[in-house]
Amino acid sequence: MGNMSDENTREYVSLAGAAAFPADIHQTCGAGEKKILLATPRGYCAGVDRAVSSVEKALELYGAPVYVRKEIVHNKFVVESLAKRGAIFVSETDEVPHGERVVFSAHGVAPSVYEEAQERNLLTIDATCPLVTKVHKQAKRFAHGEYDILLIGHAGHEEVEGTQGEAPERIQVVNSKEDIENIEVRDPHKVVWISQTTLSVDETEEIVKLLRAKFPHIIDPPSGDICYATHNRQKAVKTIAPQCDVVIVVGSANSSNSVRLVEVALDAGAGRAYRVDKSEEIQEQWLDGAQSVGVTSGASVPELLVRDVVAQLKEYGFTCVESVETVTEDTRFSLPKNLRADLMDVGQSPDRPHKVRATTLSQDA
Repeated sequence: MGNMSDENTREYVSLAGAAAFPADIHQTCGAGEKKILLATPRGYCAGVDRAVSSVEKALELYGAPVYVRKEIVHNKFVVESLAKRGAIFVSETDEVPHGERVVFSAHGVAPSVYEEAQERNLLTIDATCPLVTKVHKQAKRFAHGEYDILLIGHAGHEEVEGTQGEAPERIQVVNSKEDIENIEVRDPHKVVWISQTTLSVDETEEIVKLLRAKFPHIIDPPSGDICYATHNRQKAVKTIAPQCDVVIVVGSANSSNSVRLVEVALDAGAGRAYRVDKSEEIQEQWLDGAQSVGVTSGASVPELLVRDVVAQLKEYGFTCVESVETVTEDTRFSLPKNLRADLMDVGQSPDRPHKVRATTLSQDA
């Protein structure tokens, strides 16, 4: 993307996910050629795309400022880019002036947050990922059934706080395997586990196995809580990692699924693995002796950042780019109903364009 001279154009297109870019990577690398193995799928999940689009569309329709409670998604570049366009990010609802418009992030919020918004007469746009909403509904249903709910997740993460807020008297957070020894429940025959959607699949399975050993009657959630995109990105990394001397994960430090991808890459056989927010953070010494570098990105990462990493690696001599696809994703979520209705009322499209202008990754790029 380095040849895009119009900074405003770059800023406008930069927040699209991989699905919006041309599928132009079809190279087969020769023997001895330094190569980049580009994991597919990578980057945006449907929930992140929906959340980012919600803020973009709200700014276009209503004008700045649009307030956003917490980071809309856990990506520094996305947050900074939206702030430049007029989004104002706040930590708590009481920081939003009375009567203003506020977007709730993809991670979801507790019922108390909705109540606070109503008290302040805020105009809300709920960009909670539908898969997170599903977990909230599970929590409410099991709480009404008087189950003890063991929520596997990272204490303090916005998603965990939101889910726990549905039934705080019934939900205990299981942060790690070490927490299990101290868990106490009211009735060992009425226990269920649910999970944060962005965890390591393998680590979650290990925790569930230990929970089942302690509580043999524990119930599984009706369907898996770990997001399809989290699972798919981890699967893609497991596929390329054994072939890679180095794996670079694009994603922010507060992105749970991005951090997990580094761990998954190392566990799957990568020689080394690093996380970067942007291409400028790559250190050339990381690549010493490497013939193959794997590249992937977390579920909150716009594709532009991945393209920049690939361009930087090409400058370091990794000139062949080979896409390794493990599964095709076609999941899309509609925008929040009230935003979608307002857009349609003024004749605007409620969806992000499928394709955007972008530099290709051809051999000559």
